[in-house]
Amino acid sequence: MGRTVRIGGASGFWGDSSVGAPQLVQQGNVDFLVFDYLAELTMSILAAARGKSPELGYATDFVQVTMKAILREVAGKGIRVISNAGGVNPQACADALQALAAEQGVALKVAVVTGDDVLPLVPALREQGVRELQSGEPLPERLLTANAYLGALPIRAALDAGAQVVITGRCVDSAVTLGALMHAFGWREDDHDRLAQGSLAGHVIECGCQATGGLHTDWEAVPDWAHIGYPVIECEPDGSFVVGKPPGTGGLVNAAVVAEQVLYEIGDPRRYLLPDVTCDFSEVRLEQLGEHRVRVTGARGLAPGPHYKVSATYMDGWRCTAQLTIVGMDAARKAQRTGEAILQRTRELLAQRRWLPFTRTHIEVLGSELANYGPHARTQAVREAVLQVAVMHPQKEALELFAREIAPAGTSWSPGTTGAGGRPSPAPAIRQFAFLVDKTRVAPQVRMGDGEARAIVVPTGQPPVPPPPAVLPEPAPAPAAAKQAMVEVPLVRLAYARSGDKGNHSNIGVIARRAEWLPLLRAELTEARVKAWLGHLVAGEVRRFDLPGLHAMNFLCTDALDGGGMASLRNDPLGKGMAQILLALPVRVPADWLAPAGAR
Repeated sequence: MGRTVRIGGASGFWGDSSVGAPQLVQQGNVDFLVFDYLAELTMSILAAARGKSPELGYATDFVQVTMKAILREVAGKGIRVISNAGGVNPQACADALQALAAEQGVALKVAVVTGDDVLPLVPALREQGVRELQSGEPLPERLLTANAYLGALPIRAALDAGAQVVITGRCVDSAVTLGALMHAFGWREDDHDRLAQGSLAGHVIECGCQATGGLHTDWEAVPDWAHIGYPVIECEPDGSFVVGKPPGTGGLVNAAVVAEQVLYEIGDPRRYLLPDVTCDFSEVRLEQLGEHRVRVTGARGLAPGPHYKVSATYMDGWRCTAQLTIVGMDAARKAQRTGEAILQRTRELLAQRRWLPFTRTHIEVLGSELANYGPHARTQAVREAVLQVAVMHPQKEALELFAREIAPAGTSWSPGTTGAGGRPSPAPAIRQFAFLVDKTRVAPQVRMGDGEARAIVVPTGQPPVPPPPAVLPEPAPAPAAAKQAMVEVPLVRLAYARSGDKGNHSNIGVIARRAEWLPLLRAELTEARVKAWLGHLVAGEVRRFDLPGLHAMNFLCTDALDGGGMASLRNDPLGKGMAQILLALPVRVPADWLAPAGAR
């Protein structure tokens, strides 16, 4: 294609709204519809489902809800669909979709991408001493799943072969978009700058409405949440693209919204590692073209490295989380004492039975600010709080005992205790284990409707990705003249921010509201000061990365999420609130600085 290609991002995770796909099909004028369904916990859930029935193991909603509603219209309009809904059983997902197409009388050519399952390699990898990427721990004794993040090449091959729908297992989230662009524009495997731009396009829309006003710092400026538009990107052959949304929908697309999503969970922006390309987003530029239209340029690419990242999961005992609501004066202190009493009692009961103690415990008093804001909390006026107690143990029976000891708090201890809502249920404690595997050991395949598996040639043998060049620290701005009045304001008056997770690390992107404010923000937001402000949550170091093109900074806070994801006992295991906490940081600025419209 020599023309603009339009791609709609219809899903950011398994559980996203069912309105996205119909909205994009009916109002988005899209050529491709892409879906992202998979997270690490999702893979374990799907593996358990496949263990119970060989026909399961995929995101069933994709077929039974989404495609059922749009299949005829998608086929009639010639829209091509790419989704990683295949989970751990992509062929079963394709078979179910073909059955649906037959039921609706729709001729449909479906391709399946396989080869991401690397469980058979684990014994050899264990002998080689493979270690977890962040913690350095050895491989667990038994893994539930182990899937390589495949890239865009199998998707491109499937589209080249005429597939109308491509279903994959685990792949890089942005690859569903990059594969479509490589097919549409004929981009080569070594066209690294275009591949970086295409990967950035996929990164912007892979989280659905986060590109159209969802989670935006200035949330009050985002209209009509109930009818928020899902993202549409208009891509050019040179890789540049415009972010927008269907006309008449709610939400907001402006440079600040898109910048927040560009920074989301990228770590070092100069070395965003993907299987198809190594991306440098440090000089990405945004241009507001009009209402709800932002042009994105400036991504640069290097050759990818020699490895695939593998996301594995394993069972680490059992976990159980209980909640109670405490009402009245001193609610936070009453909740804390209640939680401590529950743990003391259940620990003694475990000891009486000669069972092992809890592996881990965690008390949070939600509403008190203590868990998230720590020393910066404002708790004086809290007259209603939610107690959350989370525990882990090797035995399910021990957590069933714990679950029985929650409701008695309603008559035993604090006045104003309510909201028990029945006994909590123990659940398997599934943890993630990430490691690398050489590309030569993974064999992606594409299976078309004829059943023949076609091997996909992926370039291998690349050297390791070189580190980015050292950047000399910029001098701090000169201090304000003595006669210039200074005021202290929260960071939110000067910046936008969004946070997310990278395993046990928290990633916080901070964008100056005005480019000329960046030097002062860099002087205020040193690694040491951010570490001090978030020290009650961040056990490791804080690293700062600069994105001059977006007048932004990205902070990687290591060992910040109590293990992260499925391993964490916190109420916010993915660090979604970290940016909000940082935005409360007080900074000193000249009094004549005026925050732009929408700042609080």
